[in-house]
Amino acid sequence: MGFRIVAMSLAAALPVTVYAAPACPAAPVLPPELAGWARNAFGKTIYAYGDDLGAGWSPLGAARTELPLHRFESLRYGVAPGRKPDVHKFGGMIPIDVKKAGRLIVALDAGAWIDLVRDGAVAKSVAHGHGPACSGIRKMIEYDVAPGRYQLQIVNAPTASIHAMAVLRD
Repeated sequence: MGFRIVAMSLAAALPVTVYAAPACPAAPVLPPELAGWARNAFGKTIYAYGDDLGAGWSPLGAARTELPLHRFESLRYGVAPGRKPDVHKFGGMIPIDVKKAGRLIVALDAGAWIDLVRDGAVAKSVAHGHGPACSGIRKMIEYDVAPGRYQLQIVNAPTASIHAMAVLRD
């Protein structure tokens, strides 16, 4: 019992250091190809499709866009996602027309699984990670792409809406 009292007395006597989180800059530093992330496409909402029959939409070079998503039970992915869909999460598909070869960068403001599909096959990502500190970009995936039609499949988003941006870097 005496040991506990001494240990508690020592712990109470030690100084407590409180670390503050680093402050975010007024304008987070974004790579040039993602400069549009700082601009919200006000009034612009792109609806993710619940199946793979959606019309064409090319978000390349656009500002950050809101994507309303669908519940698991209403989704019919054209290609089985690389991650098993969670019945309590959301997803959707967005067709992307790529006009020239380059590096496609997809940025999301929340964690979700992303597959890029072309001709019935999932493209292999070449890089993935988080966005720059304080940018609001939670996830970034990069793909080397050739001209053609692709479909971006979003799986297991935590909410019924997600902000996204896709840009092509030469």
